[in-house]
Amino acid sequence: MNTIRPIGIVGYGKYVPERILTNADMEKMVETNDEWIVSRTGIRERHIAAPEQATSDLAYEAAVQALKTAGMSAEDLELIIVATITPDTFFPSTACILQDKLGAKKAAAFDLSAACSGFVYGMATANGMLQTGMYNNALVIGADALSRITDYTDRNTCVLFGDGAGAVVLGEVSPGRGFLSFDLGAEGSGGSLLKLEAGGSRLPASEETIQDKKHYIYMNGREVFKFAVRVMGTATEEVLRKAGKGKEDIDLFVPHQANIRIIQSAMQRLDLPEEKCVINVDKYANTSAASIPLALVEAAEEGRMKEGDTILLVGFGGGLTWGASVLVW
Repeated sequence: MNTIRPIGIVGYGKYVPERILTNADMEKMVETNDEWIVSRTGIRERHIAAPEQATSDLAYEAAVQALKTAGMSAEDLELIIVATITPDTFFPSTACILQDKLGAKKAAAFDLSAACSGFVYGMATANGMLQTGMYNNALVIGADALSRITDYTDRNTCVLFGDGAGAVVLGEVSPGRGFLSFDLGAEGSGGSLLKLEAGGSRLPASEETIQDKKHYIYMNGREVFKFAVRVMGTATEEVLRKAGKGKEDIDLFVPHQANIRIIQSAMQRLDLPEEKCVINVDKYANTSAASIPLALVEAAEEGRMKEGDTILLVGFGGGLTWGASVLVW
């Protein structure tokens, strides 16, 4: 990637709601059990937003942390991108709601919809804008409240999802650091495999769509699993090629936290030991756009990355979409 000026992460933060829903709790809600959930997904618990919390509230908490670690005030912000599939409202955008809450009066703001790949899409978008000098900094957030669109009577999906937010501040960094490459893609022909069917212009909300539960996540788990294993591998290889790096150069692997088996498959393909991989799906489940930033920020807070480390981020999601990035910390 030809860079005009090096852009990287200069601040980070995360937030998860206080309420925890464990597998034992799930056993009381649907016909399932802890052993089944853990063996197939790696998930042990998930965080659930309080009734009064919306996606912008989760995003706000992560944003405040990110600005603090960046040593910036909200008034310094020039761009806000919120990657989400659970916006507070169709419009105004969650990013605009967040801009007001933060007091970031100078910032342009918009939402981005690429499901679980949204955070990587958001960073790629912001990176391009910052490289050209259009803006000098950006706040990129992955935030989702999937509990709001989860059918807790469907045992095949309800155990998989949680709520949370992760945020990064992007800005100019020293030469040799920052983003080296991105690989984004989509396979729209597979859109029907993972979707929320109603509520848009195709199927507006009606008594019928509510009765048919079309305002909840639908997923063909088997087919999405096959897609995920395939694209996690191909996207990783492509983004490394673009960065001029090899598998042996990876210091830390930060994958989308959807399923432990998908993560393990990617690790095997990359020949990576577990200590080089961030895994927190057991604590948070699949938080969609929040998944990768939650994992990245947690790793940063735990001191798992040092300056000069090569970090690989990769995710997949509804659309179907995928996104990967290589950056030097």
